[in-house]
Amino acid sequence: MPGFSSRFTPGRLRRAIVLLASAALCLIPYRPAPPSDGLLEAVLARDFLSVHTRNTPTTYYEGRHGPTGFEYDLVRRFADHLGVSLDLDASHHIDSVFETVRNEGDLGAAALPLDLDREGVIFSQAIFDLQPLLVYRRGLPPVTGFDELDGLEIGTIRGSGADRVLRELQTEHPDLSWWESDDVEVAELLSQVESGNLDAAVVYEHQFRINRLFFPGVEDGFTLGSPLSMAWAFPARGGLALQQEANRFLSKMRAEGTLDSLVNRHFGHDDYLEYVGARTFIQHARERLPDYEALFREAARDTGFDWKLLAALGYQESHWDPEATSPTGVRGLMMLTLPTAGEMEVDDRLDPAQSIDGGARYLRSLKSRLPESITGEDRLFMAMAAYNVGLGHLYDARQIAEMRGGDPDRWPHVREALPLLQQREWHSQTRHGYARGGEPVIYVRNIRRYYEILNYVDRNQQQFLQLDGIPEDGDSVSKFESVPPIL
Repeated sequence: MPGFSSRFTPGRLRRAIVLLASAALCLIPYRPAPPSDGLLEAVLARDFLSVHTRNTPTTYYEGRHGPTGFEYDLVRRFADHLGVSLDLDASHHIDSVFETVRNEGDLGAAALPLDLDREGVIFSQAIFDLQPLLVYRRGLPPVTGFDELDGLEIGTIRGSGADRVLRELQTEHPDLSWWESDDVEVAELLSQVESGNLDAAVVYEHQFRINRLFFPGVEDGFTLGSPLSMAWAFPARGGLALQQEANRFLSKMRAEGTLDSLVNRHFGHDDYLEYVGARTFIQHARERLPDYEALFREAARDTGFDWKLLAALGYQESHWDPEATSPTGVRGLMMLTLPTAGEMEVDDRLDPAQSIDGGARYLRSLKSRLPESITGEDRLFMAMAAYNVGLGHLYDARQIAEMRGGDPDRWPHVREALPLLQQREWHSQTRHGYARGGEPVIYVRNIRRYYEILNYVDRNQQQFLQLDGIPEDGDSVSKFESVPPIL
């Protein structure tokens, strides 16, 4: 093949490859290339994206397993989309985020309200709605509208957008006045409401949802005005290319459902918190759980469970009452029956240490006795259901699930079958007969929700250590400036 080799020199070969690649590209639908200008090029050249944010539970914080938070998760994905690393500065309040982005940063991501009047910055498309909400101290008369605001000390965060809504509403309600500061975050604001330094505050709904666990003394009142839009901020000096690339990224995240998934992961706690009685649970977690936490941790080390899961089970059983007794004679913090206590070699069911240890070992025993075909979370949830209703009835529910065309190894299918044990047409076909099968469904659901709350609190509580230094007298309002009524 000497003729072939002489015609295709390395240079000609490279050109041929380029021509073939170009021909192939013609088959791909045309998409305009993003404009090329200074800031995007600089980010790609230096290989990192400089992002400025706030250290709060709704934006960015250090969790047990490293950095987390809604804004962090979103900008990390954007950096990955660009193929660069992430350089994060979380030392800001809202105004300093804008100031830094104007002068030197690439992007501001800090629950920023889209404000086209802001000079020196441009914004991305809206990420999600920011609905201002007035909250007030529990114990005050209900605050359901502007008529109940007279005489109340109201606080908000300057620059958050909530202050802008208040100014707009002040034109319709000239008697409206409030205090505002750019030197506080939502947690401190809610703490001042709960402690009595303020009567009320204006925050956003999603901020209240994620913080309310820590402030059961604060009630939600009523929404104010129309929702604003949360967006990212970019320096106007950098051109449009980085902003437009961010918009493409956000549109893709929204179309794929990833954006909604992130919103739900970080802010979707409210429904279950109300269902299980968050205030009572958090109060008990503060007042009762510390007496038994070490015992739960020890039992967890011995059995391989998460201590918070064992604590959640204990709360579902007895509300962490070591002397709890049911009408059927089940007793103790983990509510062991006499036969179970004997099987676990528990001599005194009212001894918290013995009860917690015995309950943890019993749960492990139930889990180990399930068929090997049941794996993962399905295995754990079925073991918890058996703790409540017994292994026999659980096996009956698995049989019913299979009879109905379901998978007996999947908890969702068994969960649907368990309540059928209350119906004669179904329990008459099983070995162990009737059972109040709806109870283990609620039982497992509640434990999962209690565990979720404990996990959430344990994961995020370092964000609230700053509250230890908040004064309990009126001096703390010195951080605020008054916005008087319109005379």
